[in-house]
Amino acid sequence: MRLTTRTNIAMRALMYCAVNSGRIVRKSDIATACNTSENHMAQVINALSRHGLLKTTRGRHGGVTLDRPPAEISVGQVFRKLEAHTPFAECFAAQEDNTCPLLGCCKLRDALSVALGEFYRSLDKISLADLVKDNAPLEEALLLR
Repeated sequence: MRLTTRTNIAMRALMYCAVNSGRIVRKSDIATACNTSENHMAQVINALSRHGLLKTTRGRHGGVTLDRPPAEISVGQVFRKLEAHTPFAECFAAQEDNTCPLLGCCKLRDALSVALGEFYRSLDKISLADLVKDNAPLEEALLLR
C-alpha cells in the first residue's frame, strides 16, 4: 500500500497547524516546513478546508488554523476523506474504469476490503493530538518562530 502525496502533505500540514495551535499560519510557512511547493500546499489546504479540518482566513493577516481541536481529528478520518476517490486496487474502481477479467469470481477483492477496513479502524484510534503530544523533535521541526 502506498499513501498518496496529497494525503502525506495533508498530514504534515495538520501536524504543523497542531504544533502551532492558537496561531494563524501562512501557507508559505507550512510549505517550507513540510518540504513541498506552495501550489501543492494550496491544493491540500483547500481540500482540508472543504472537509472541515482547516479554517482559512483571507487578507493581509490571513492564513490557516485547525477548524477543531487536534484530539477531535483522527488520522483515519483524514485518510478516508482524502483517499476516498482513489481506488485501492483496480477492482475497487468504478465499472467503466475496471478491466479486471476476474472481477466476478476473485476472492482477493473481499480480502482486501476486510484488510482496508482494519487499516482504517486502526488509524481511527490515532488522533492528531496523539501525533504531536510530547513530541519535542516534531515541535522543533515545525514550530513557527
